[in-house]
Amino acid sequence: MIVLAFDTALAACTAGVWHDGVILACQSVNTPQGHAEALMPMIERMMTSAGLIYGDLDRIAVTVGPGSFTGLRVGIATARGLAMASQKPAIGVTTTEVLAAAVPLYEYGDAEGGERRILSVVDSKRDDVFAQVFTADGLAASEILNLGYDALAGTFTGNLIVVGDAAQRAVISLGQNAEASSASALCAVEHIAFIASARPIDPRGPLPIYVRSPDVTLQPGGGALR
Repeated sequence: MIVLAFDTALAACTAGVWHDGVILACQSVNTPQGHAEALMPMIERMMTSAGLIYGDLDRIAVTVGPGSFTGLRVGIATARGLAMASQKPAIGVTTTEVLAAAVPLYEYGDAEGGERRILSVVDSKRDDVFAQVFTADGLAASEILNLGYDALAGTFTGNLIVVGDAAQRAVISLGQNAEASSASALCAVEHIAFIASARPIDPRGPLPIYVRSPDVTLQPGGGALR
């Protein structure tokens, strides 16, 4: 299976092409405010580098959150547009499951007192986190929650290996039973693509997971959102 995979939910803009476990092309650039400008040129470069046209793809995979509200809209709109143009299915995967998939087995498979669970944490940029815990088998063991750092210890217990861009601060809040993973805090193409390759096709296409309402401001007098 050939999958075009990309992520604009986090600070980096990442895109690549995956073929049955092999990365044919991949690029990641830190663009916290420029996903809309960076994504399509990056996708075009990755397709050219892989020597493929869109008709060669089997699936298009995109992260659907939680993460940056603007970034999610850019990524999902791009995935939907490419899917419509190429007549290929677009598959959504969450940032939390992609981050959890990157944790190496040796970090969670042999903890004193039993296997660690994996806690994915994404910085919300508002002094709190989006968090979800997974079993050692990669199965979600909680909903995606929006929590303050001081609420983490009371919500997630036991041996935890913590991954994501908020991992270091989360570990401090969680205490001695938590340890930060060495895995990347970026959503890697290989994990986005692998998860999407096994996921049933949803005829609705990828849907955003915001967890909370976006930050908006009403103009005086009830004007339009800005």
